[in-house]
Amino acid sequence: MPSAQRPRGLRLIADNAYVLLTITSLLWGGNTVIGRYVAGHVPPIALAQVRWSLAFLILLPFAFRHMVKDRTEIRRHFGLLCVMAATSISAYNTLTYIGLQQATAISGSLVISTAPLLIGFWSFVLYRDRMTAAQIGGVLISLTGVTFIIGRGDPAVLLGFRFNPGDLMIVAAIFLYALYSALLKRRPAIHPMSLLGTTMGLGQAMLWPFTAWEMAGGQVMVFDTTTVLTLAYVVLLASIAAYFAFNRGVELIGPNRAGPFFHLIPVFGSALAILFLGERPQWYHGVGYVLILLGIAVTQRRPRRA
Repeated sequence: MPSAQRPRGLRLIADNAYVLLTITSLLWGGNTVIGRYVAGHVPPIALAQVRWSLAFLILLPFAFRHMVKDRTEIRRHFGLLCVMAATSISAYNTLTYIGLQQATAISGSLVISTAPLLIGFWSFVLYRDRMTAAQIGGVLISLTGVTFIIGRGDPAVLLGFRFNPGDLMIVAAIFLYALYSALLKRRPAIHPMSLLGTTMGLGQAMLWPFTAWEMAGGQVMVFDTTTVLTLAYVVLLASIAAYFAFNRGVELIGPNRAGPFFHLIPVFGSALAILFLGERPQWYHGVGYVLILLGIAVTQRRPRRA
């Protein structure tokens, strides 16, 4: 739907990168919590496979006409779209779910918080776009806020844990998703539905051989209440809604300015724990929230022109 034809409220959201990226962080924060919660209950590759297959089937009736209309551009940029599908839909989510089988909440949050720096790395490699002093400073400020929250204000907590193989999986996942984030700057001139429908379709297709390998090893998904509720969240919110919001947000302000919003993930994670799990708010939550919001604000400053 053209921007001018959207309802005013929807248009205000669709054209506000900060709202879109905040929504994305909220939904992905929930996805990380759920991925950790169902570790050992739902096979990780099967969770990624069913997540994206269902999301693709739900989206397809709405995206199909746009994909047909954009078929020439899709064919022209098919290689790029395959890379985008592999780095975001296939590899990122699968490696994250595998990593969350072993990663601790603290180390997982720390690893995810490196995303803004990795996006800056890929932006420089691909486009020679350097992060500004404000962007680097803002990322460091917000990263300090992240460490306050996950370390509970105690440096000994951060110094006391050790990385494990699950953390390395998440490192690889974030490294690949940072590449996808940077590649969004080079996205084909196609409708957002076409982009999401194509990448979802390709990404879920790439996962089938790995799902078959997992099932051959005896790991099979059991459809109980926990599994159904998990799939409902990850398909509708963490996949379709979050990816629309993230893609549009990056389109509006670029990958380097969008990257620091990853630091909102532990903010929402701790806030959800306070609201729903009975965790008591502490002083370090407040300090961390302020530093993260301050850091994000600093990264949005544009350099002055001479």
